[in-house]
Amino acid sequence: MSSPLPILKATPGDEALVPRAQFPLLKNNPELVYLDSAASAQKPAVVIDRLTRFYESEYANIHRGLYQLSEGASEAYDQSRARVARFLGADKDEIIFTHNATEGINLVAHAYGDHNLRPGDLILTSLLEHHANIVPWQLLKERKRLRLAGIPIDAKGDLDLARYEMLLSREPKIVCITAAANTIGTVTPLKTIIAMAHRAGALVMVDAAQAAPHFALDVKALDCDFLTITGHKLYGPDGIGALYVKAGILADLPPFMGGGGMIRSVSLDHTEFADGPRRFEAGTPAIGAALGLSTALDFIEDIGFEAIAAHDAALFNYAAERLPEIAGLKIIGAPTEHIGIISFTLDGLHPHDIGTLLGESGVCLRAGHHCAQPLMEHLGITGTARISFGVHNTRPDVDRLVDSLARVRQMLR
Repeated sequence: MSSPLPILKATPGDEALVPRAQFPLLKNNPELVYLDSAASAQKPAVVIDRLTRFYESEYANIHRGLYQLSEGASEAYDQSRARVARFLGADKDEIIFTHNATEGINLVAHAYGDHNLRPGDLILTSLLEHHANIVPWQLLKERKRLRLAGIPIDAKGDLDLARYEMLLSREPKIVCITAAANTIGTVTPLKTIIAMAHRAGALVMVDAAQAAPHFALDVKALDCDFLTITGHKLYGPDGIGALYVKAGILADLPPFMGGGGMIRSVSLDHTEFADGPRRFEAGTPAIGAALGLSTALDFIEDIGFEAIAAHDAALFNYAAERLPEIAGLKIIGAPTEHIGIISFTLDGLHPHDIGTLLGESGVCLRAGHHCAQPLMEHLGITGTARISFGVHNTRPDVDRLVDSLARVRQMLR
């Protein structure tokens, strides 16, 4: 499997970008090899400390109280929104806090789709998508009697842009595309995809849940219309995500949910809704998680995406060299550009058996269809074993994986 990233001659990968000691779970479990960051990243101490400090010393509900504790929490929460905006190259009034990336996609499907799409309109998604970027559009299709089509991929696992151009000739209203696939790591050419969609008159919804921990995203440079991220993959807390909506579109979107916090005034007969992102944030939000997400973004940018890319490349290349040492192992996909994810199968072994037995030896990876059943069906397999790298991983982690796989192969042959 070839890699477009440089095979590094220096030491990235020999040592962790961030020492394991900065991750309490890894520090407390020194024999554990965690290769499942694409599912959820482990949390650094700085994020845990921020959550602890908030709940021990700063906690109050926001935008309601007139006392100092509430005003301080409100200011910190608002600063977290601005921090997410800087991370994505957006304006703070274009950032809606959600519970995760999935909620962000559902919000767009309801707030935009229900009110703008008409029976017979076409939605495009792709074969690379997580179920989170398929199922909401299927539900919208049923509600509104729409059409839904998938952009194919080629033999390497890249999007087939020629087929995409043909699909655009059918005048879709929205294109829903991943920035990086959670299965085989494919990085999609977003700028090209978005420009092509806009020329065809379509808006673009980007699922950046997997991409955001690996490379910089600039929504203004991309010119996307919607983009969603999730905190738990960004070394931040679970229960928090964010949705970018281009300002001109956000101003016309109706609320997704109703309740407190998203209104100007309410009578029994009529409600006037708040402007901007607060119109989509009904109820008490995940205040502490938003603060933790802000700290996690500082953590990532302190490391730097250039260093993260080099680390990804070194570990990917090393794993791609070592894994074929295992008889019957097949790496799935060879995308032109990718993040630090490798999926593989092992002849005669179910991925769940691989994951279970490796787990018993302290090696954590993901096994199954990875919420991407259309892709698995296209590839003619039921699932894969998947490794995904974080900033704490090293080449010795890959060695542990390969040694454990060799033992599993020996046990079950």
